[in-house]
Amino acid sequence: MRNPDKNQVIHIGVNLKSTGISVLDRTLGGGLPAGSLTFFSADSRSMSEVFLYQFTQSRKTYYFTSNRRPGYVLNDVINLGFDPSNIIFVDIYSEYYCTSCGEISDNLNNEFIDSKILEFTEYNLRNIANDSSGEDVNIIFDSFCFFTGLKANKGLIKQLINVIYETTKELNCLTYLYGSTCTANENLKAFTYSLCDVIFESLLDQGADKVVNKLAIPKIRGMVPSTEIIKFKIGEGVQIDTSRDIA
Repeated sequence: MRNPDKNQVIHIGVNLKSTGISVLDRTLGGGLPAGSLTFFSADSRSMSEVFLYQFTQSRKTYYFTSNRRPGYVLNDVINLGFDPSNIIFVDIYSEYYCTSCGEISDNLNNEFIDSKILEFTEYNLRNIANDSSGEDVNIIFDSFCFFTGLKANKGLIKQLINVIYETTKELNCLTYLYGSTCTANENLKAFTYSLCDVIFESLLDQGADKVVNKLAIPKIRGMVPSTEIIKFKIGEGVQIDTSRDIA
């Protein structure tokens, strides 16, 4: 039997797991439904990746890095005051961009190489599913735009998304696909959005005298999503503004 999850609560018959951000959990009514695949669409100017770093504080996290080396991400996590001990990096970046000698490869952006990185990612996901059965874990992809931009057959990319989804359900974990509106292929974008259980949208509102970061959550499968826009800023982690605008 699985041990009771201390980060899990019951909400109208739905098991909820903490995101790792207590104010966000309260806004959501306790957290996100266990086994949720979340697409986090973020304005790249907003530093919304800090949400990902704070998500790792809640539990063991498999962190797939595709845009940067894991060491650079680790430095950011530590510099922002977070504990990195929960993080297990899966280094997609080096596997794809670097040779066996550690140099940047010039053999990129072809269908064969791109298909191989999809196979490598699926292989790691299956190992995670086997090794983490019964554990409380997160899975993070930073950034998922890397995969949707590959030159591989789109059917193989959809297959990867399905493997991510099935792994999330099998482990009953929280999985986050982080990226901007990162695909020019509308069919692939629609497929990803329709499969995901939760959609986070981070927006940057630039006024005359200040910049305001906003978070919308238009979709939470199994719950009624909030229609309110959440304001946040990046300080010591993610700081959510709990005040309400008065018309």
